[in-house]
Amino acid sequence: MKSLNRNVPTGARPASNVLSRRDLLKRAASLAAMAAAGCSTSGDKVTSRGQPELIRRENARAGTRDWQLQNTRIDPATRYRCPWIEGYCSRTSVRVGEEISFHVSTNPASPFTLEIYRMGYYGGAGARHVASRGPFAGTAQPDPPIGPNRLRDCEWPPCATFKIPRDWVSGVYVGKLTAEHGQWQSYVIFIVRDDRRADFIFQCSDTTWQAYNRWPSQFSLYDNGQDQWYWGPGVDISFNRPYGKYCQIFDAPLSTGSGEWLLWEYPVAYWLEAQGYDVTYISNLDTHTDPAGLLRAKGFLSVGHDEYYSTEMFNHLKAAIAGGVNIAFLSGNTCCGRINPRPGPRGVANRIFGRVGVFGPPGGTREFVAMKSLPHERPYANELVGAHSTGPVTGGADWICARPDHWLFAGTDMKQGDGIPGLVGWEWHGDPAPIPGLEIVATGPTQDAPGKPNGGIYTATIYSGPKGNFVFNASTCWWGDGLSAPPGYVRPSVYTSPKGPDPRVQRITRNLLDRMCRG
Repeated sequence: MKSLNRNVPTGARPASNVLSRRDLLKRAASLAAMAAAGCSTSGDKVTSRGQPELIRRENARAGTRDWQLQNTRIDPATRYRCPWIEGYCSRTSVRVGEEISFHVSTNPASPFTLEIYRMGYYGGAGARHVASRGPFAGTAQPDPPIGPNRLRDCEWPPCATFKIPRDWVSGVYVGKLTAEHGQWQSYVIFIVRDDRRADFIFQCSDTTWQAYNRWPSQFSLYDNGQDQWYWGPGVDISFNRPYGKYCQIFDAPLSTGSGEWLLWEYPVAYWLEAQGYDVTYISNLDTHTDPAGLLRAKGFLSVGHDEYYSTEMFNHLKAAIAGGVNIAFLSGNTCCGRINPRPGPRGVANRIFGRVGVFGPPGGTREFVAMKSLPHERPYANELVGAHSTGPVTGGADWICARPDHWLFAGTDMKQGDGIPGLVGWEWHGDPAPIPGLEIVATGPTQDAPGKPNGGIYTATIYSGPKGNFVFNASTCWWGDGLSAPPGYVRPSVYTSPKGPDPRVQRITRNLLDRMCRG
């Protein structure tokens, strides 16, 4: 939500668009019936039978560390972009058999190649090489004009368009771009999704990746031309542009072009695939558009920094809970800003969005620059997540056990008051909702630095759904740090410092996932 600077900040449909509980239950019943019949509303495709060994088989294939950027550079004049080679994809997610195009600029003009990798475990290498494209005759593409609401929407021609091969497994794919001139490199990133039944759906937080994307210079959702950490309406952003270097927490040019994927989400995916869990991947925008698709899994995982939701995303997840899906919010600052995905200038659906509201009550969080100018309306995030972003939002803490007798902590040997050092950061959730039976499983004060409390109280929660399912809220962006430290991962350190893989975090996560599978 915000930068390192605590004095800077971290959308809304009318209330009439919010589904009632009766509507949610009716929708859930309808979607559950379709899922039971083996159908998905997305693209009128038939949902395939489950393939529980798919991820195990995929990760038994040969991996490589060649996916990592070896020669990166950031233009100091813009602070975020790599103009020597940069690009974007035509879609956030794509199915096998569908087409995706890649749009690349090289300045100066230079031939370039595109090497594509699927991210996973692969014996610890972290990715598998799946395709080579090029060389292409790269040219310098124009920066897009500044449009209404500061929109920067590129119209670069595609350098390549191809169908996703039938044997590509759902996952997060990075394309490593390498320019012949100077051998400079950056990424493009996309998700291959499917419609099969699986144990777990991993939702990538790519609306938040895009919200923080300042490409080409200070043109994120957070900049209105006057304040670089603006938190109000009237700014639009587009997926039709490269991802610049991530702008918060640490300087990690390795991430250039990959959004926030490598920083917060990849450690979770790496660990899940190392353990052989049956997982499939989607974009935030798939949650926005495909409610029936959520019901094909036993558990739904929100991971990392999952700040920006549409009203539709909120309602679709509520309907999934009503339909019996378990949810684990292994994330922080989740469902805070309300957005309105819509077609871009060329009519392609859901390519732009702006911030239009807050999923929280007035005064429920520290009011950042212009936040008071946004509607603060129901639904509130804590009614979905269990708790939500609340003042001062940023900070760090140890993750302290509050219910050692709970099944969540089985096998951890944790006692009340035991803490996992530095696991809470840099944003978290508080103000638990008055949901009947909701339990606070971990809680404690937050700090700006060791020995400097900032008045915040984080709460990790769990509550029951209507069909023996549950909703867990870890209340931290950094849960993945306690699971694994894959190649290319850089540990964050701000407010507090997490300590890396911890057997207690791993066991708690296994307890969650195993309970989801039994439910």
